Amino acid sequence: MSNYPVISWQEADAEHSARWRSESGAPPPKRVVIADDRMTADAAYRLACEGTALLWRGDFQNARQLLQAMARRADEKPRKAKAAPATPLDAFNLHRQAKSQRARTLGMLLVPFNADHSIPLRRAPDAREACIEAYGTAAEPCIASLRELLGLISAHEWRKNGVQIPALAGMPGTLATLSITPTLSQGEREQTNRCADSISYARIHPHYGVFAPTRSEYVSLVADAPLPELINTLSVAFDIGTGTGVLAAVLARRGIKRIIATDQDTRALACARENRARLGLYAQVEIMEADLFPEGRAALIVCNPPWVPARPSSPLEYAVYDPESRMLKGYLAGLAAHLETGGEGWLILSDLAEHLGLRSRAELLALIETAGLQVLGKTDVKPQHPKVQDASDPLHAARQAELTSLWRFGAIEK
Repeated sequence: MSNYPVISWQEADAEHSARWRSESGAPPPKRVVIADDRMTADAAYRLACEGTALLWRGDFQNARQLLQAMARRADEKPRKAKAAPATPLDAFNLHRQAKSQRARTLGMLLVPFNADHSIPLRRAPDAREACIEAYGTAAEPCIASLRELLGLISAHEWRKNGVQIPALAGMPGTLATLSITPTLSQGEREQTNRCADSISYARIHPHYGVFAPTRSEYVSLVADAPLPELINTLSVAFDIGTGTGVLAAVLARRGIKRIIATDQDTRALACARENRARLGLYAQVEIMEADLFPEGRAALIVCNPPWVPARPSSPLEYAVYDPESRMLKGYLAGLAAHLETGGEGWLILSDLAEHLGLRSRAELLALIETAGLQVLGKTDVKPQHPKVQDASDPLHAARQAELTSLWRFGAIEK
């Protein structure tokens, strides 16, 4: 906790301070006032817009209602209509700017935490488990935004309940795997046993800060694409940037006997390992910390990088935004050197960036050619997420035109 900044405020004619927690990387507010159930939504919203934070001392459920009322005010359209953006890129930049301003404003409603992550407010939920999953253990009281706390609670529910993955239907259970995996270490067996009571045969359980596989179309692409002819019982596959481990699990479900799944994010690595345990995949899947590729070659190398080449505004956005297409470029540039002769590299990528003017198809094809790769095939699918149908979304036109594709590459023989 000593590495976290301090937030200070005046209360009861005395100076107070506590550690400031913000997973989004927001700095501690410079101006803080005490607020309780007497605070009106209009007053709260006005103060938040001015950059004044509200440290809540009233009823927790009333704070939630106040935050909802502030959100409604933030979402109200201006009385004077603004000119439409000239280009899709302008629309994207204005959309991100508006989202960032909205997040800053709603993040000004703060709640206190005790040293054990309990919340000293009336009718507050027991969010200790959710906080420990995201923050780790604590040693002293802290302050965080109510909006972030609600995000932690929501992420905890996702982690507890999991995301149904149709492509994993029929995945063998953990208990069945124990009998055929005698080489597990004691620690691996203990983790497997802990998961056995709550095992879900076709679910992936995302951790806080790890991209949840709620867009099933990209998972289905990997589940349905034809495997390279080279694949046999001795073949190795790589899953680059594994995240929750969902694509590694799909490859295992398809019968590949050894998959090395890499990531460099500590939360993603822990998440992938937990899902490996839930699905009983110790014998097939190895989780490794690496920046892109592990050592060696593979018959199949799969990568689903962030789709939008823009700079994230917080650490939690790295699953969506890939600054300057760093991961995409790194994957393509290193792919040929890590493929077995006759092997394939699969790239799962949305063309949303093209429709937003952030990257052209010509630029993507140039990256592929420069990397010494040839396109063996490409399968497209239309996304089905709710925003596709939301005509009020500023990016509606781009989302309607979006396709998610699985590109199949082979190395050009020299």
